Formats: sequence, C-alpha cells, structure tokens
Amino acid sequence: MTGRAVIYARFSSDKQRVESIEDQERICRDLAVRNGLTVLRVFGDAAISGASAFRPEYQAMLQAAQRHEFDVLLAEALDRLSRDQQDVAGLYKALTFAGVKILTHAEGEINELQVGLKGTMNALFIKDLGLKTHRGQRGRAEAGKCAGGLCFGYSPVHTMTPNGDVARGDRCIDPAEAAVVRRIFQMFANGRSPIAIAKALNAEGIPGPQGHVWRDTTIRGHALRGTGILRNELYTGRQVWNRMKFVKDPSTGKRVSRINPPDARVLTDVPALRIVEDALWAQVQARLVVIREASGANSPDRPKFWERRRSQHLLTGKMYCGTCGGAYSAIGRDFLACRAARRQGTCSNRTGIRRPVLESLILDALRTRLMAPDCVAKFVEDTTAEWNRSQAEAATTTSARQREYEAVQRKLSALIDAIADGIRAPGLQQKLDELEARKRALEADLRTTPAPAPRIHPNLSEVYRFKVSNLAQALQEPGDGTAALEAVRSLIERVVLHERADNKGLEIELVGAIAAMVSLSLGKALTPMPANDRDPFARSVKVVAGAGFEPAAFRL
Repeated sequence: MTGRAVIYARFSSDKQRVESIEDQERICRDLAVRNGLTVLRVFGDAAISGASAFRPEYQAMLQAAQRHEFDVLLAEALDRLSRDQQDVAGLYKALTFAGVKILTHAEGEINELQVGLKGTMNALFIKDLGLKTHRGQRGRAEAGKCAGGLCFGYSPVHTMTPNGDVARGDRCIDPAEAAVVRRIFQMFANGRSPIAIAKALNAEGIPGPQGHVWRDTTIRGHALRGTGILRNELYTGRQVWNRMKFVKDPSTGKRVSRINPPDARVLTDVPALRIVEDALWAQVQARLVVIREASGANSPDRPKFWERRRSQHLLTGKMYCGTCGGAYSAIGRDFLACRAARRQGTCSNRTGIRRPVLESLILDALRTRLMAPDCVAKFVEDTTAEWNRSQAEAATTTSARQREYEAVQRKLSALIDAIADGIRAPGLQQKLDELEARKRALEADLRTTPAPAPRIHPNLSEVYRFKVSNLAQALQEPGDGTAALEAVRSLIERVVLHERADNKGLEIELVGAIAAMVSLSLGKALTPMPANDRDPFARSVKVVAGAGFEPAAFRL
C-alpha cells in the first residue's frame, strides 16, 4: 500500500492524558512506515466524546477527504474515529466514495464486515457505560450525597476513606451563600419580582452561582423542571434526583433535556442541608403558583414556545450595547433595549429605541452613507486591481501546471514505448517511478484548483448602490422576503448603540464588511482563491457609520 495518508487521533475525557493523542500519532506513524505511506497531516480532537461526529478536527478531516487531499486514513482503532454505529457506517461510505481507505493499528484495513461488527460493539459499549454511570449516580443520590453539580448555597466536603482514597459527594452549608438564599426567598415572599431581586443583588456586587451575575431566570427557574433558586427543594432538606434525562439530537450532536415522569425520581431526606424553613417555602411556592396561573402558562391552549420560531428581523443578533458590550434585545413589542440594563441592572444604558425606527436608520445608512464616494471609491479601485491581478496570476499558474502535466504524460509514454521495444538502461525504472509520482501530484493539484473567479466590474460602487436600493424596497413588499432580508443582513456585521453624553437618545454605530458588499454587487458568492492568503477579501476593511450617520463620521 502506497500513497498519501493522514492520521486521526482522539481521547474522550479530561481525565485522560493529553499525551494520549501523541501516543496514537506515534503508533500511526509506525503503521505508515510499515505500509510505505507518507503522512501529510495529523487531525486530533482532545477531550471530545466519540459518540458524536460534531468534532472540529473530525469534520476538517472529512472535508479534506472530499477534496481528495489524501488516500489513506490512519487511526489507532476504529473506536477512535467514532463510537456511534450510524456515524461509523456514514464515515465508511463517505471515505469510500472519496476513494480513501481506512487503516487502523488494531483492526488493519477496514471493510464492511468490520464496520458492522465493531460499530455494533462500540455502540453497545457507550450504552453500557451510560447505564453503569447512571446506576452509580443513583446509589450516591439514595445515600444523600451529591450525584451531579453542586448548587448555590453549599460547599463540597472531602474526607479520607480508611484505604486512603478521597471520598467525594458530601456537602455542607456555605454560611455566606445560605444567607443570600434566605434573603432571596424573603424578598420574593414580600412581593419583589425576580427581576427586581436580581438587580438588587447585582447592585450590591453579590456574586451569583459560579461567580456569574444574577438573572431573573436564575432566581425563578422553570416550573416543570424544578430549577431555579426559588424552586430548589434541597433548601428544605429534601433532595430530588433524576428529574431530567439527556438525549443527543442526531442532527446536531447536541444534548437535549427531557423531563422524567415523577415515579422515576429519587427522593432523599437530607435534614442537615436545610436552609429555608417550611413556612417561608410554602409562602414562596404559593406566590409562584398564583403568578403562573395569572400568566396563562397553565392553559392547555397556550402555544408552546419551542413549537414557534421567532421571526427574524433585519438586525436580529447584530445589535450590541456600546456601554457594556452586551446584546440589545426585544423588551416588549417592537421595542429594543440593553438586556443587562433592564433585566440585571449591571449596565447604565437604559435608553431604548423602536425597532422600525432603528431599521429605517440602518437601511438609509446602507443606501446613502456606507457607499459615499469619498469613503469607498479608493477601496473599490484598489480592490478591483488586486482581485483582477490575483485572478490573472492564478490562471497563469494553472496553465503552467497543465502544460507540465502534458509534458510528463508524453515522457511517460515514451519510456513505456522504449521498455516495450526491449530497451533496458540503468536508472530507467527509477525515472519511470519519479515521473509517475510527479504525474499523481500534478493531477491532485489540478483536481483541487478552484474554477476561475469572476473579474470585478470597475463601476462596482454604483452597482452596489442600485442593488441595496432594490433590497430596501423588496423588504417592504408583501410576501416572504426571506432572500432580500438575508442579503441585507449580510451587509451588516454589527450595530452598536451608544448612550449619548447628554442623555438625549442614542448614537448609532454601523459596521459593515465591504467584502459582503462586493459579493452582493457581483451577484454571486466570490470563489475563494487557494489557501495562500492572497485573497484581498479575506482581509477586507470595514466601513463604520457613527454619530447619527453624519458623513464626517465615516472612516475606513
């Protein structure tokens, strides 16, 4: 076996050694030498489970295979690539289609039989490991010990066992945090809202769970899941374990929580961990029920939030507060404000703005300001010259490789004819091997060379201005308008809203990437050049509009 090879290595847990990847790489390099393979690259995912295919280096390896950058994939064993039966089968199909073989130290060259058997064994291993872990956690929960994360109000207690090991899972009440818990319960019982409580605690600089700021959701939690400070039964000396289970979404690889039925939960009395008295607990729970009933959350006809996708607006996910750097988001219907200021009280910028007003300002800035001739003309001129020059250079390089490939093909044909005629000369076989290797390298280069990108029209700025005007009009027309919305959104990188010094409104800073503007004006996505950092759009500067979008405020 000869050819180009890459190595994939992985270890699953933070408890394993980082050197595990280096050990796997060493084994695979020895395997490459024994099989006459040339290792081009090592892909390694550290502390990531093999139960998911959504691993950065794993995905990069798949993309490299699709680009035909290597011929053989090396790994210590098949379970290093994946422990999921479906993912193993999908990987084998994808690599086979790309003409790539899988070679492992443990199993040798992988075929369909090994994919089926090893994939099943690895999947059973993952399931068995999960069952054993859950069994161990249940035993700890029934013993009154911590079987998961440590909640606010408690500190871990580490003791030594008779055999010298550290016993884990014990907790004790943290006096400072317990005082905060009692205060939260009392404030809520006295009529304060979770938002008001969060603001008060943040104003006093009291750190929240894990040192984060206090949020209203941290305090009130979720009624059905039993989360949040106000719903945590451990504060009454009663531990509830196994409220939820987690399953992995095969389409995203992310864990999704599911609420377990009441009979699956494990209830354990731990009176030594009580922080809140029963009377105060009952008063708080009664008020939570009243608030939930008044909100209509218990209505069977109320639509589920996860069944409705929020409509995407022009600036969704692109608005930021100039004071704290946090997100501007919806506070009521069509009204935007800094969430940290309104919900947590950790920001001084309390000025809001109507969504239609802000969107109108942004569209006007895109149409009349961001493409102002004195700001963009020089950029368009230089970018056009650089892009067209680099495209001409790329075309020249491709033509030279094509000519060399044809010359190598002719020399190979001549050598093969000479051998067929009985000519035997010293070094003839070596020359033949060298030409074959060069032919394969040129074929790979030509195969991965992208198609020529379009040249940029010199009248680019006017083309852009015309298209943005049309997009602004398309957003107002009836119908879906999704394509127009996404096209305009692509021109905006971020919108920063600054509180004015005189407290009379906002100063709005618009940042847009010129590369996106150029792409829009071309009418298609720009084809990226080979990975040589010569693409001028990869280093595109930004145009910024600020101070009420006055022309003098623009800068490149």
